[in-house]
Amino acid sequence: MTTDMGFRRIAVVGFGEAGSILSEDLAATGREVVTYDILFDAPATRGPILEKAHRLRIQTADTLKDAVANADLVISAVTAASSAAVARGAARVLRAGQIFLDINSVSPATQRSNADGIHKAGADYVEAAVMAPVPPQRLKVPMLLGGRRAAELAIALKAIGMNATAIADDIGVVSAVKMCRSIVIKGLEALALESMLAARRLGAEKEVLASLQGTFPGMGWQDQLPDYLVSRIAEHGRRRAAEMREVARTLEEVGIEPIMALATATRQDGLIEAMAAQGVTYPRGAPFSWQSFVDALGAGGTTPQQNQQN
Repeated sequence: MTTDMGFRRIAVVGFGEAGSILSEDLAATGREVVTYDILFDAPATRGPILEKAHRLRIQTADTLKDAVANADLVISAVTAASSAAVARGAARVLRAGQIFLDINSVSPATQRSNADGIHKAGADYVEAAVMAPVPPQRLKVPMLLGGRRAAELAIALKAIGMNATAIADDIGVVSAVKMCRSIVIKGLEALALESMLAARRLGAEKEVLASLQGTFPGMGWQDQLPDYLVSRIAEHGRRRAAEMREVARTLEEVGIEPIMALATATRQDGLIEAMAAQGVTYPRGAPFSWQSFVDALGAGGTTPQQNQQN
């Protein structure tokens, strides 16, 4: 690695929404970017995801080992459930001087366990909390960093166009911020979903939204907020439910019963299961209407777009 942490080669593990966006934008800075995703190993998904990577001019690796072996910076952008496995796999390959940046939403205990393996390999582990959805702001999405090289890394990431702020030298503090925040953010999404499902089916959504707007003026209850809150679960419910189970583990670690966190995960999983059972898909590439979406679920199989046209 260069002394100015120029990151000539960056590996992004996970080529989902966040990973693909970060890969594309980092490659646009002139750096060599290589990616690996477990979906490369599955015949049904290998072709489409490789085609996307090549279209974006991102190099691909056939194995995790190949991706991280010569990278100056490794960014883990997988799911909460896969975070530990990726860290263990990378630890078998990493060496002194490399930095492993974990942007996955996992508990402080998981972060500390991941860090232990990376540090034993001689590399450095930095945890990151992504504090907003990636797509709107892309490379400039705000991130909080923690770890023994967090301050140094934050400066280097800002130099290549990222919005990173170091807040702790110890692993786990950043994760705690993200976990506690998620109780409110994802809990609000689950509450809105449950309320809107009932209000729509009872014919009371206009009055409910007017009341919420009156109580919380400025939030947008009569504008786009309900669409946004419901769409986050409809599009990413499984991933968000997995994160809320990490939140539950975080709460249990400090002796708090995770009543709300687990209820949120149940509501998120429940929507995805209902969508699968009724043949309703998220309308990618089209404006999202929570009313049309709820009606499609009630209709048992039409897509939101079709239901809106009927």
